[in-house]
Amino acid sequence: MATPATAPNGGVFPGPGVPGQGFPNSGLPGSGLPTAGGPGQLPEPEPAPVPPPRKQWYGFGLLGPRRQRHEVPPEQFESLALPIGDDGIVIGADGQGQPAVLGLHRPTPFNVLLVGGLWTAQVIGLRAVATGARVTVETGRQQMWSTLAQAANNNQQCITLHDVGRVPPQGASVSSPVLVIRDAGMRPPRGRVTAAPWQSVLTLLPYLSPVAPRLMENAGLVGVQRVSPDEAQQIGRIMGLPEVDVSALSTLADGVTLWCTRHARLYVATQPTDAESGLLGAPRRMD
Repeated sequence: MATPATAPNGGVFPGPGVPGQGFPNSGLPGSGLPTAGGPGQLPEPEPAPVPPPRKQWYGFGLLGPRRQRHEVPPEQFESLALPIGDDGIVIGADGQGQPAVLGLHRPTPFNVLLVGGLWTAQVIGLRAVATGARVTVETGRQQMWSTLAQAANNNQQCITLHDVGRVPPQGASVSSPVLVIRDAGMRPPRGRVTAAPWQSVLTLLPYLSPVAPRLMENAGLVGVQRVSPDEAQQIGRIMGLPEVDVSALSTLADGVTLWCTRHARLYVATQPTDAESGLLGAPRRMD
């Protein structure tokens, strides 16, 4: 049997002897052009060959059809990539309007520090519940969290409230991740429950305090909302922020957070859904 030839457009031209096909514009049978049979006379189609009977492969049934392999050259591998982003909690949109995702559920301990308002911390907690996580709130102002907990706990204890220093072990696992939100004032004591695999801890500070440098040093991620110019200078020194970001920290709008590490920075605007607006109100920096 003749070897098939490759056409310029990537197709395959069958070799001579295959009925009903031929090279285009060649005058050969199958090309659709007049041949030696007479001017303007289309050739009679050749009868299709009768396929040979399938051989019985004893013990394994009939042999299946044979087809050419489907192969992709290496330069086309990128076209097979799936558009899958990082998993986590969508906490807002970045400057380009793309979703900003905060990956809280990790197999390693993860500490987050948020210097900002209670509203943003509550939105993060509510969205963590939406991803299937349990949220434990350690707070000295349970009246500020009770409405949120009642709305989220639909026949399940999704959000539990505990006094400062009274958080029991949570038993976090890959199938039941936990987010611990510490809303313990300007000087939060060292917690009994710390970050662990599948258990992240988010500490909320309304403003900077003497314990803030230590918390920033131990945090894997720091979020900063609008602060005073003096506080911005201190945060800039600790986190190594450029001067343009230091100047911006005192002018941020409500609901805007600078999430940063010592190597990366991202401004995120958190917009509430209708349900979140009805429960928590509009974005605000002050509580």
